[in-house]
Amino acid sequence: MNPIKSINYVRLVLPGMWLGAAVYFSAIVAPSAFAVLRSYQSFNAGEIAGAIVNRNLAAINLSGFVIGVVLFVTGFIRFRKVPLPSFLIEMVGVTVLSVATAVGNWIIAPKLRSLRLTLQVPIDQLAVTDPRRISFDKLHAYSVKALSVAMIAALLGLVMITLRAQRDAK
Repeated sequence: MNPIKSINYVRLVLPGMWLGAAVYFSAIVAPSAFAVLRSYQSFNAGEIAGAIVNRNLAAINLSGFVIGVVLFVTGFIRFRKVPLPSFLIEMVGVTVLSVATAVGNWIIAPKLRSLRLTLQVPIDQLAVTDPRRISFDKLHAYSVKALSVAMIAALLGLVMITLRAQRDAK
């Protein structure tokens, strides 16, 4: 296999695998962890589920960041053969993937952890009007939005990488 085809293959597989993992995490892992653990009606079920979800989310975010950087760097290989608009869309997509996952992993997640550490009780035990609960809910919403933006960017990047691979195959 020629080196360009090998690089194109890797560039197709990486965002596809990441996007699949991110969708599976968002649609299956996170909701299932909360549903199953809360079904046992333990007072700290939400905390346990949150710990499981946070650990998985950290892996999703870190891998998304690394994959985005790899795609960005390898995107310059054979640049001359790619139309400029396609190249720019691809680079924006993979850059947004890296930035959104970095924000989720190194800005939002530490704030959520810090907030949890200040609590005397599990987050589920706080009243919905408690300022700490409101802050937690806002940070959680930002985390969901960051991952959603990363997933959309990965899809956009994947489409552009696919088009590039098709052009290179000709």
